Amino acid sequence: HGEMHCLKRFYEIPASDRPPTSELIFLSTHEPCSLCLSAITWAGFDNFFFLFSHLDSRDTFAIPHDLKILQEVFRVAPGGYATDNAFWRAHSIQDEATGQPDRDRLLARCATIKATYGTLSDVYQATKPGSSIPLP
Repeated sequence: HGEMHCLKRFYEIPASDRPPTSELIFLSTHEPCSLCLSAITWAGFDNFFFLFSHLDSRDTFAIPHDLKILQEVFRVAPGGYATDNAFWRAHSIQDEATGQPDRDRLLARCATIKATYGTLSDVYQATKPGSSIPLP
């Protein structure tokens, strides 16, 4: 939940020095979970960009929990929440690359980041102590 810490740090900036959220973009490594979606909303951001989708988290990094929560609590299909709504618009960095002049370079960089993140995820999965997350 790095988004939560990011928002905490953002609001620790004195109000006189802090730019308005309407002039900023919110960047997240993973598509935010329901907790972080709410925090981004309450913090006043009208947008966020993410590199890895919920499906990437589940299928590539063995982190299915966000999709399970969204499906069980809100009865939405995987990735089925409203990404464009009255509060914000969600943007997949990889999807946004379509039609961009530097598309191939951006997608290659995304693939490199994904591979590096995959290696880190493998280490995490291999060394985490048991199942410390109390989800089915």
